[in-house]
Amino acid sequence: MVVSVKDGLKLIGVTIICFCAVFVCTFMLNYYIDVKPLGAGIVDTELSALYFAQVAMAKFTSIITGGVLGVIAAVMLVFYVKLYIDGRSQQLGIIKAMGYSRIKIALGFWVFGLSVFIGCALGFAAGWASMDMIYGSMTIDGVDEITPSFHAWLMFALVLAPAAVFTALACGYAYFALRRPVMQLIRGASKMRAYKSDKSGKDRNFLTEMSLKTLGSKKLLVFFIAFSCFCFSAMVQMGLSIEDLASATMGYMILAIGLILAAVTMIMSITSLINSNAKNIALMKAFGYTKTQRTLSVLGGFIPFAFVGFVVGTVYQYGLLKIMVNVLFADVAEVPDYNFNVPVFFITFAAFVVCYTATAALYSMVLNRFSVKKIMTEI
Repeated sequence: MVVSVKDGLKLIGVTIICFCAVFVCTFMLNYYIDVKPLGAGIVDTELSALYFAQVAMAKFTSIITGGVLGVIAAVMLVFYVKLYIDGRSQQLGIIKAMGYSRIKIALGFWVFGLSVFIGCALGFAAGWASMDMIYGSMTIDGVDEITPSFHAWLMFALVLAPAAVFTALACGYAYFALRRPVMQLIRGASKMRAYKSDKSGKDRNFLTEMSLKTLGSKKLLVFFIAFSCFCFSAMVQMGLSIEDLASATMGYMILAIGLILAAVTMIMSITSLINSNAKNIALMKAFGYTKTQRTLSVLGGFIPFAFVGFVVGTVYQYGLLKIMVNVLFADVAEVPDYNFNVPVFFITFAAFVVCYTATAALYSMVLNRFSVKKIMTEI
């Protein structure tokens, strides 16, 4: 087998993202399906506005959550497949030279779909375990209590279908990535990029050049780090600001999901970044560069994008809650108007700065462990 099951199970980041997406979509879509038949008896009553707002919110939340996290999971899966192929290009080149077709090798990447299946299955199970609590928090006064009903087709749509789609995506991308000639794979030529000279005429120092080169060669990690900060900003502010618009349970759930997504994405991004720069870090240490200089050369270029992610997350959560209040719940008299929560913003920003600084400090200790001797023995 080209790719072992153990390799497929290492995609913990994809598993957690799929878990969060399916967890939210399970109880929201299930609620939408169970409450929709009640519409005929509620129309033209004073409860109709709240009923239609609840139904729209369930559908809107599922689309936003499932859509955004689904795209992120797909990008992360492709990223992992690319890392695997680049890290084992010689082995894959030899297998290809032995006569294995590109499609046969690519089909071995089906195991990467296991992480998606596990995350979706656990998310569906957790969603069902939380169903009674969620239904209780979304109860409409004057309407009989709604009992959750199991829908087999929903389980297929949220568990089996995503696993099949993502498995096909992993195999398809592997087939595309393995189109390179055998000798190029064996030599690892995909990792060697021609250095582009600076045409601006600026004479940058080594640390600045190192930081810019790292940033330019890791564009996908720029996206992941910005997304991590986006999740922290949007979900923390939304979880702390939504108490007047939804139950406290929903607020705590949003807060927890945001922190988990932010932590997982950040850890995955920085770990991949440091591992790919291990040789440069070891050489810088041997040449006498300080720990601070080494940290800034690898992580410093990503700081502006982290703050951009935080700002975008702030705008996103404000716009989303405004839409919920002014569009979905526009006809519900009991729902208060939503204004930007300034205290929560500053609390979240302070927590963000502390967490980001602590993460950089923690990984600077990891950077300090790299040595030329250790790197040379691994070549």
